[in-house]
Amino acid sequence: MLQSFDQELEERLIRYAAIDSQSDEGSTSSPSSEIQLDILRLLEAELSEIGAKNVQLTDYGVVLATIPGTSDGPTVGFLAHVDTAPQFNATGVKPRVIHGYNGGDITFPDAPGLILSPVEYPYLAEKVGQDIVTASGTTLLGADDKAGISIIMTAARHLLAHPEIAHGPIRIAFTPDEEIGRGVTEPLPRDLAADFAYTFDGAAVGEIEYESFSADAAEINITGVSIHPGLAKGKMVNAIHLASKIIATLPQATMTPEVTAEREGFIHATEMCGDAAAMTIKLILRDFERDALTAKGDLLQQVCTTIRASEPRADITCSIRPQYRNMRYWLEMDMMPVDLAREATQMLGLEPVSVPIRGGTDGSILTEMGVPTPNIFTGMQNIHGPLEWISVQDMAIATNLCLTLAKLAVSQPE
Repeated sequence: MLQSFDQELEERLIRYAAIDSQSDEGSTSSPSSEIQLDILRLLEAELSEIGAKNVQLTDYGVVLATIPGTSDGPTVGFLAHVDTAPQFNATGVKPRVIHGYNGGDITFPDAPGLILSPVEYPYLAEKVGQDIVTASGTTLLGADDKAGISIIMTAARHLLAHPEIAHGPIRIAFTPDEEIGRGVTEPLPRDLAADFAYTFDGAAVGEIEYESFSADAAEINITGVSIHPGLAKGKMVNAIHLASKIIATLPQATMTPEVTAEREGFIHATEMCGDAAAMTIKLILRDFERDALTAKGDLLQQVCTTIRASEPRADITCSIRPQYRNMRYWLEMDMMPVDLAREATQMLGLEPVSVPIRGGTDGSILTEMGVPTPNIFTGMQNIHGPLEWISVQDMAIATNLCLTLAKLAVSQPE
């Protein structure tokens, strides 16, 4: 029988979502933004209050805690990230709950022209009668991944309040900077000390994900020749024009996010800044296969070489750095954590679904570093924008799955 956690989950999500915690890709600190420490310190205090052990906020910005085992079994990790995406406004989030959703269009108090339609988003049409959480229309909500935090905190409180539930040791980690690919750093696998783990950072109910993009980041720096425009003939090299040529030469019709889906990769220009003298272009490269990702990097370098040859007076450099790799490469060698999650899903009367993540999670990096970490649904939808929403009842199902996983893990060899 499913436990009802609706009220607690709603309260937690509203409270956590109202705390600004955007990460900052331009920062070199850890966490990348000081504001993330506000929610990290809150979670540190709340974990101590509910009776968790070994609670600490590490010097690299991760909150760690232990729920002591009540039975023998492997140590299981549960993870969620505290930062929200820097791609959209996340300052002044005003969460609101639509109780007993009636199946119609959802409007937003701070953006009268904005509409969340069940026709355009059919998953919403399945949630009639449920309690829907959105922001007010001018910010994202931050259910990615404060829904995951709410789910883990609710499950942790329940386990600590009910020592009669048999489960092995559980390690909790709340990470910063997942949205900018820096949530997992070298000390975390050692400090987490889990045999395997799960991120609660997925979408629709039933989704158990063990395949993610492989990802690289690229930066192109262009230095032109600057001179007064009145004296520029034959002398000026405009870096803006060269940056525009690079973007225009890339395969816009076949290899950008807006024209790709399912297992197709892309090259995505995320930022372009500068002036006529110097420009910087930042891009992300994504594909599910290593060879195809390498090919995208080679293509980008080739484009830069071609534009550089067309204007030898300019200096154009292109650097590519790895971010994470498809966790399938490691998980397919031992599917036990995935199979356990599927079994837990079936025990809740649901059919598990595994679809490739067109993105990455902290689990992508943890898995590569030796801690197998599939991703579990939370219910979050339309993330990273003003139409983000989540059903409280979906979160409750994910909380029950978390508890079921804790119980099932006892049967696994240590």
